[in-house]
Amino acid sequence: MFVLGNFIVAFAKILDIALTMYMWVIIARAVISWVNPDQYNPIVQFLYRVTEPVMAPIRRWIPFGNMGIDFSPIIIILAIVFLQSFLVRSMMELAVYFR
Repeated sequence: MFVLGNFIVAFAKILDIALTMYMWVIIARAVISWVNPDQYNPIVQFLYRVTEPVMAPIRRWIPFGNMGIDFSPIIIILAIVFLQSFLVRSMMELAVYFR
């Protein structure tokens, strides 16, 4: 059963790294939105393509859209922190039982 425990630990670590990387992509997108970015820049296009599928549904659900401030990055970052605190830690504790 230790193999299953090691698999869960490895998967939890990869998930934690992926969530952290996506959080930094969201932060980069928010910082770039403060300036007038070149829409043809490949980095800007990458940031928009990676973040827009997650940010667009949240913008539709939030009633603060007409205030001029986009709260979707904050909500996504809070969700990522929640997933890291709950899901990743729960997976690590579950792996202890299989070791």
